[in-house]
Amino acid sequence: MIYFDNSATTKPYREVIESFVKVSEDYFGNPSSLHGLGANAEKLLSQARKQIAGLLSVKEAEVFFTSGGTEGNNIAIKGSVLSRSGRGKHIITTEIEHASVRAACEQLEAEFGFEVTFLKPDRDGKISPKDLKEALREDTILVSVMHVNNEVGSIQPIEDIGAILKEYPNALFHVDHVQGAGKIPLNLKNSGIDLCTLSAHKFHGLKGTGIIFIKEGIRLFPLFSGGSQESGIRSGTENVAGAVSVAKALRMVTEDRNSNNRLKEVNSYLRESLDAINGIEINSPAEAVSHILNFSLPGIKSEVFVHALEERNIYVSTTSACSSRKKSVSKTVYSMFDSEERAESTVRISLSYQNTLQEARAVVQAIAETVSKLKSVMR
Repeated sequence: MIYFDNSATTKPYREVIESFVKVSEDYFGNPSSLHGLGANAEKLLSQARKQIAGLLSVKEAEVFFTSGGTEGNNIAIKGSVLSRSGRGKHIITTEIEHASVRAACEQLEAEFGFEVTFLKPDRDGKISPKDLKEALREDTILVSVMHVNNEVGSIQPIEDIGAILKEYPNALFHVDHVQGAGKIPLNLKNSGIDLCTLSAHKFHGLKGTGIIFIKEGIRLFPLFSGGSQESGIRSGTENVAGAVSVAKALRMVTEDRNSNNRLKEVNSYLRESLDAINGIEINSPAEAVSHILNFSLPGIKSEVFVHALEERNIYVSTTSACSSRKKSVSKTVYSMFDSEERAESTVRISLSYQNTLQEARAVVQAIAETVSKLKSVMR
């Protein structure tokens, strides 16, 4: 099997699974309990928080545990604007955000009376800081821009946006770092970020676990009411085993990032080889992250193509995993190129540090043969 769908989810590190099982078996107490079992669980939770804070170079009090990217994005977006609605009703985001950001903003607009400006990217999938500055208003209370696009891998100018927002203290800055975590560095402090979300299963952690960074002093309207765990941000008994496993995964993927240069080599080979195949259009910009390569096959249904590769035990995807079953066009590619044909025939290859050049060669050969076969059938 060749698994090239790591942006949908990654295979958990063996050590991450082992840590989750051990904590679940030996430290199953409720961290809020007063007895020794609870105290031991609470100690592990605190240690996990401290490790993550060190890896992200933030304060322990700024690290909160969630169930993943969708919850983290909703906490950041809805929690911030609902707590600041008296200061304004304007939100700025982009046309190429993940569904959990876009849908949250659309709901706030439709049901709570907020106004949302969606910024359009250029043909490299990047947002212009100039466009963002022109969109800012006195009543703008939140700007939400992803770090790495989940479909084409474009990298947004987060530091430039953060610098602009220093002049607009009324607006909080939220960054969806789900696709960037463990792949490219993001300095939370120097970028002027107030809120940042991560999802563990995108960096070899477990599904149902995640992190949200909330800058000290930022107050959010809690989406859950209950026992006031996580400083009242996320009520509910803490998933101690999940928190420990998140810390383990983040540490291990950071070590992989610092010691593994193979991703760039594999990506470069794939880009050059696929670009040479007649009928393939590369959508990912040249300066995209190394782990995502998106291309289109105009005239070929991407679902048919993906299943044809699956028959050869090769796994890739169409749009993001959250949208692929809906058979919808890629909103990101359409926004970049204004071409429905290009947007409805997208294929995404997404890599991990475990993928090899040998696998890439096999995938390129399979893609070339599959494109040729499908085109001959269409004739």
